[in-house]
Amino acid sequence: MSTASPVELLQSLIRFNTTNPPGNEAGCISYINNLLAEEGFETTLLARVPERPNLVTRLRGQGNTAPLLLYGHVDVVSTEGQVWKYPPFEGKVADGYVWGRGALDMKGGLAMMVSALLRAKDEGMTPLGDVILALLSGEESGGDYGAKYLVQDHPHLFEGIRYAIGEFGGFPFYLGKHKFYQIQVAEKQGCKIQAIIRGPAGYGSLLPPQGNAIAKLSRFLLKLERQQLPVHITPLPRNMIETFISALPLPNNIVLRQLLNPRFTDIVLRMLGDKGRTMHPLLHNTVNAFVIQGGDRKAIQIPSEVVVLLAVYILPSYSPTDVIAELRQVVGGDVELETVVYEPSPAEPDMGLFDTLAGILREADPDGIPMPMLLPAGTDGPTFSQLGIQTYGFTPMNLPSGFNFSETTHAADERIPVEALDFGTNAIYKVLQRFGQVVP
Repeated sequence: MSTASPVELLQSLIRFNTTNPPGNEAGCISYINNLLAEEGFETTLLARVPERPNLVTRLRGQGNTAPLLLYGHVDVVSTEGQVWKYPPFEGKVADGYVWGRGALDMKGGLAMMVSALLRAKDEGMTPLGDVILALLSGEESGGDYGAKYLVQDHPHLFEGIRYAIGEFGGFPFYLGKHKFYQIQVAEKQGCKIQAIIRGPAGYGSLLPPQGNAIAKLSRFLLKLERQQLPVHITPLPRNMIETFISALPLPNNIVLRQLLNPRFTDIVLRMLGDKGRTMHPLLHNTVNAFVIQGGDRKAIQIPSEVVVLLAVYILPSYSPTDVIAELRQVVGGDVELETVVYEPSPAEPDMGLFDTLAGILREADPDGIPMPMLLPAGTDGPTFSQLGIQTYGFTPMNLPSGFNFSETTHAADERIPVEALDFGTNAIYKVLQRFGQVVP
């Protein structure tokens, strides 16, 4: 095979600074485009604006089953204010890891996909159906330049596709000595709610008026911090917890069983420490303030209005109306709440490809237990679901115990084990071999 290894490919991708905003994904996309062209792939570049292109290519199959989509984004989040052990855009290999922004989210996953596709081409694989690869811009800021643009303006590129492989999933969650490989089959719904807080204005040099907007803002934020929203045991997290219970011995399984009793769920989550923090958003709608606007820097005056933008992630089968009703019980009625963005996800996943993916993981790591997962964050998956495409988060990584995926992603010293890149590339290659086959 004439192409670079997944480790070398990831190093090259990290060295393109695709921090979003502004993104500037063109150089990274062009690099991958040249790799694919050298191996004989025909590629299509499509862009809403020239500096933010998307790449689509296809490995021709036998036409005996529907095409499979592999997709991921090349943009990354900012490193501003972070202190790194190694420079975040150097792509250094050290201590058994590849270090750099995007190593986990999600240039590592793209390195797996591209490497697996190039290997399939090099070895003359003709899968049962076509394999379509889409490399996207702009996911970290909502996908307007990437997935949303392609789905809205070029839907014909994805005609006939039923299943897709994207981010995140296929990495282990450890409980005691047990390792559970989580395959993402659904995700929480992204939403932004605007909270408007009003009160009497006042001069900055005088005693502030009672009930002013800034004072109300402080109470509002304290209430959000101190009182979480109600527990909800929806079907997919219930399935996840029951998988844990069935694998764990006494007395741990008895403790975990109490997670399914809403009266005790939050108590058990606190008992579980860091594991409980990871599981908390699977059992609650979550709300966090992330933008506050109000007042004028030049006019030293207490404003009459403050606007707080809330990042809201909603469990499947619930809606923004449900969350606003829950918020009312926490913050009271003296705040105006309005939904400004809502991206619904399918209420029920299509599990048709799950057994294939689970079987591949069992072969790769017989000690692991595959299980379906609800992702507590958002991806481009809901956008592709508008075309009837079910995304599976499947960028497999055999991570060591103690490596916290969620806390390392987007953080300083983001990194991925070298061995995990080979593990994931081999797993995705087997997906290309087996999709469309009947699982015994």
